Amino acid sequence: MARYAVEMLVLDANILVRAVLGKRVRGILDKHAGDTRFFAPDTAFAEARKHLPRILLKRRIAPDLSLTVLEALGAIVETVDAEMYAPLELVARRRLKGRDEDDWPVLATGLLLACPIWTEDADFFGTGIATWTTDRVELFLAEPRN
Repeated sequence: MARYAVEMLVLDANILVRAVLGKRVRGILDKHAGDTRFFAPDTAFAEARKHLPRILLKRRIAPDLSLTVLEALGAIVETVDAEMYAPLELVARRRLKGRDEDDWPVLATGLLLACPIWTEDADFFGTGIATWTTDRVELFLAEPRN
């Protein structure tokens, strides 16, 4: 597998949500921010903003602070605007056919940047892009770089 001087990962919305709600994902992001570039399509941030208030209300937590934490992730996770990944929509949708095609921006961003996806969503498996889950992503991040 090709290695990069600086590692890159595309984050799915569920990873952004986990970074806000828990310590493990945020810890991984903080630990590797200096030697890894993290990206997420603009739609992943929008999806996290949409779902976080409902999740937090269920947990009886005020959503305002969590949205502030999500916005602060922008210092670590670079937003990729739609005009960058939109040309790969058709390819991404084809690879996700029969799965959750609404996730095409995440896959398109991975294709655009030629880098793996960090997700908890099995829909990305078998799409031609390496996929890492939280319980395994540190193995990837710990590999020596050439």
